[in-house]
Amino acid sequence: MIDLYPPTEPYDKGLLDVGDGNVLYWETCGNPVGKPAVMLHGGPGQGCTPGMRRMFDPARYRAVLFDQRGCGRSTPHASDPATDMRHNTTDHLVADMERLREHLGIERWLVTGGSWGTTLALAYAERFPERVTEIVVSSISTTRPSEIDWLYHGARRFFPEEWARFRGDLSGDLVAAYARLMEDPEPRVRIEAARSWCRWEDTVLSLEPGATVHNGPIGEWELAFARIVTHYYSHAGWLEPGALIRDAGLLRDIPGVLIHGRRDLSCPVDTAWELARAWPGAELLIDDDSGHRSSDVKRAWKLAALDRFAGS
Repeated sequence: MIDLYPPTEPYDKGLLDVGDGNVLYWETCGNPVGKPAVMLHGGPGQGCTPGMRRMFDPARYRAVLFDQRGCGRSTPHASDPATDMRHNTTDHLVADMERLREHLGIERWLVTGGSWGTTLALAYAERFPERVTEIVVSSISTTRPSEIDWLYHGARRFFPEEWARFRGDLSGDLVAAYARLMEDPEPRVRIEAARSWCRWEDTVLSLEPGATVHNGPIGEWELAFARIVTHYYSHAGWLEPGALIRDAGLLRDIPGVLIHGRRDLSCPVDTAWELARAWPGAELLIDDDSGHRSSDVKRAWKLAALDRFAGS
């Protein structure tokens, strides 16, 4: 088991009004005069966790974590059906990052994250390359329609029985269908849709060590996660198909480390490979024995990259 840095508490935290009635929770930990870095959680809609702080050397990094719109400790929460999702898009999240950077008085920062956090990292860095010192991302996803179609349709080849339950009586685009269910005025419909959605998400990762399939009660976290991710994926992240890979040349002056598991059924490795080819100078590390979830090898590579960039 790879040792992370010791648990730490934020030295500062707060709530930032980003407009449209949205308020973001943010926190900073480590060294107040250390190298700035921002952690982007996955999902979309998972929220940040205390364990994410432990990726950063607290003596050398000023690490920033925040809950993206609608999840975690940010408000309004997407689990509330009254929350208006029109103001929760990738463009909004990119703008939120800039507003947070300015609020904290940071000139430039390292950007890191995983899965959906990779998509957001790329979208931000390609919009504001002058604000990014380095990028370290894992479990690479660019939210292309082909990637979304694989996860919710193509992966049924590995789990046909579970996918049949996931599909149920629905037809056509399952992501769009679930997005509609998550907006249903009937609480029972939303709860059952969130239960089915989270079970399928877990099923795709179920072959990985330590993975479990959620069978417990459905609470605010699951409701918000299912609502946000279906909202984003039914719109393909509001991104032009393939644009993040197409425009990766904008990152040519930004050192990048891409970390991926070859056994990742959620985000197949071809996306990471295509991104590395389009990004001049990016370093691609593929572990043949890892999947989507964290592993000792992937964790060690990420720690090594962050430690290497801490002094730059």
